Amino acid sequence: MQIPGGLAFSEIRGYEQWQVVGPSLTEAANVIRAIVANPVMIKAYQEGVPGNGKPFPDGSKIVKLEWRPKKITDPPFSASTPDTVPGDLAEVEFILKDSKRFSDTHGWGYAMFDYDAASGTFAPATKASKPPVNNDAKCGAACHTLAASKDYIFTAYPKR
Repeated sequence: MQIPGGLAFSEIRGYEQWQVVGPSLTEAANVIRAIVANPVMIKAYQEGVPGNGKPFPDGSKIVKLEWRPKKITDPPFSASTPDTVPGDLAEVEFILKDSKRFSDTHGWGYAMFDYDAASGTFAPATKASKPPVNNDAKCGAACHTLAASKDYIFTAYPKR
């Protein structure tokens, strides 16, 4: 499965075992996110990138897993104070650093795949997705310009 511009879902094979960078709660989008990164990117984060002024190296990959939130009320929680936890998987987004392939988007390629819980399958995101995307390898470049000083990555590597 591939989006226009050449990014394929297979390029993030094994992301389920990657280390967590951090969580993200986006109430406006009504999703819970976990952001994970491959070993190349984790090593760069641990070396201080991007705060040390260096860019992430080629081969860096970051994945956002998005779930619809659900409330759990099972013990030890009560109905008056339910926890919110991940429910159905909604989509998987990823960003891959390859300065040659994506030279016109500061070295980063972007992809977003919607997940259909009923069929258990992924499909490239479209203009009907939330958020809507043109769905090519440049789809996230405009938004990530806001994080240019951080090598176009919003999520910092928080203290452990």
